[in-house]
This record gives sequence, C-alpha cells and structure tokens, in this order.
Amino acid sequence: MCFVSAVGYSQNVYNRTLKLMGSRFDITVVASDSIQGNNYIDKAIGEIKRIESLISSWDAKSQTSKINSAAGIEAVEVDKELFQLIERALKISKLTEGAFDISYASMDKIWKFDSSMTEMPSEESIKKSVEKVGYKNIVLDASNYSVYLKQKGMKIGFGAIGKGYAADKAKALLMSEGVVAGIINASGDLNTWGTQPDGKDWMVAIVNPLNKEKVFSWMPVKNSAVVTSGNYEKYIKFGDKLYTHIIDPRTGYPAYGILSVTIFTATAELADALATSVFVMGVETGLDFINQLKGVECVIVDKDNKIITSNNIELKSTN
Repeated sequence: MCFVSAVGYSQNVYNRTLKLMGSRFDITVVASDSIQGNNYIDKAIGEIKRIESLISSWDAKSQTSKINSAAGIEAVEVDKELFQLIERALKISKLTEGAFDISYASMDKIWKFDSSMTEMPSEESIKKSVEKVGYKNIVLDASNYSVYLKQKGMKIGFGAIGKGYAADKAKALLMSEGVVAGIINASGDLNTWGTQPDGKDWMVAIVNPLNKEKVFSWMPVKNSAVVTSGNYEKYIKFGDKLYTHIIDPRTGYPAYGILSVTIFTATAELADALATSVFVMGVETGLDFINQLKGVECVIVDKDNKIITSNNIELKSTN
C-alpha cells in the first residue's frame, strides 16, 4: 500500500475523496481558487465514470459485457479505445508469459479469502477452475476493431488494470485542461504530475504490509505512476503458508512468497499490470523481469517482511 504526502499543501491544493468504480478515489489538483479546483475535479470524475461505463463487466450494456456474452459465438465490434486497451493487455500477457491475463475473469471462484474456507480446494477443482482462462484464445481484428473470445463461457475483465487506466485518462484530461499539478489516486493506483505549490515533489510512502501505520520509506514521484499490489488485506492461511487473493491465472493457485509489490513507471495502467505479474511470478523471477524493462522500477516486500528493490531504486529510510 502507498499513499501521498501532503507536506507543503497551501490554499491552492484542492482534494476530493469519493467512491468510483467500486473503489476509493482521491483526486487532488493545484488550482488558483476553489471554484476552479472543484471544476477540474468534476471533469476528472466525469472521465473516470466514462471509463467505467466502457470497461465494466457488471453493466450488461457495456461493450465488455457484449464481448463476454458473445464468447464462442461471434466477434463484437468495439470502440477503438477499448480495442487498444485489450491490445495492450495482450502484449503484457505475452511479455509475462500469462502471469497477467485479462481472461482471468473466466476463472471459477473456488477460493474464498475469508474465514469460510477450512481446507484447500482439491487439485482437480483448481485445475478445472482455469480451463477457460487463456489470453491466446482472444482474437483481435484491427480492420474493424472487433474482439472474439474463442470459447463459450470465456470472459475478459479489467480488474487488474481498470483503475490504473482510469487514473491515466483522468490525468491526461486535466493536463489538457491546463492543470499544472495533481494526483489521481485510485485506491493505491496513482498517477502524478507537476509539483506541490511550494515546488517540492509529491512524495509516496512505502508502507509496511504487516503494519499499515508504519512507513518503511518515502520516495519522490515526478510525473509518473505508482501502483502497489498487496495480500495484507485479503488472504487465507493453511498450516504455515499464507495464500494471497491474487491468483496465478495459469495454474489456479494463489500467489505465494510476496506481501506487496510497488511498481514505478510512466503509466498507472502498465504499473497495475506489472504489479500483478510480479506477485504471480515470485521474488526472483519477478525482480529479474523488472530489471530487464526500461523505465520500470519496483519495491518488493517478501513473506518475511524483507524489502527487495530493483536495480535503480534507493529508498530513504524513515528511521
């Protein structure tokens, strides 16, 4: 989990917290007065709601729902924006060899991350739960922006990148409106630009997954995105092993060995996808993967609460 420092705020910083896309959003802008500030925030909210209507799998009228309903039957033509979002998601799926997969929504929900589970699901049921998951069965046609899911019952979902994408689009809109600085924080998926009114960088805290009141370190964020995935709120424990709510879409088993992953890169959409991917890959494979990517850095907190960073990160201790 990460959050942004408010140090240096003046009367020129305006903030609103509300629920959008089923999650908490904190929208912060730097503006000349409250009327202008609230107008900018209203515009950001409108953009986030627009994204939600496009990618929601709960809204039967959304293009995403239409794709899912037509699985195994026919291709569905969609807006160029949604087509390109799916196209980028498939590129990440290939890059991560399926550790990230937007067809994860096809997975049977056999894991319950609350006190109701008393034993592990059977190996057979776990294997069966991911039978319809597979990004290779998503067919895109750029000539007419159509999407086809090969198998009946197959679904796509944007739970792993939707909030990040919405944060990116809201930032882009506000920048086009002339907003000089701000933060779109979608429940820890955040994108920043500009600086605080006193010229200081926005600061992001790396939080101890085992104690959210304790901050490991602070990092400056300059016109970039930061996303954290963590299992410290939703998990189950069998024996001495802690299983996260993040499921490996390739196997159906929960990810293990990591408490949290924080990704720093240009967009919240990409950071969102990579944070999930590293969680699934595990510490060694995930770290090696990130170190091969240009313009991407990460901070991993492993199951023993040890901090591991990618090559070009230096943490400032709070001690």
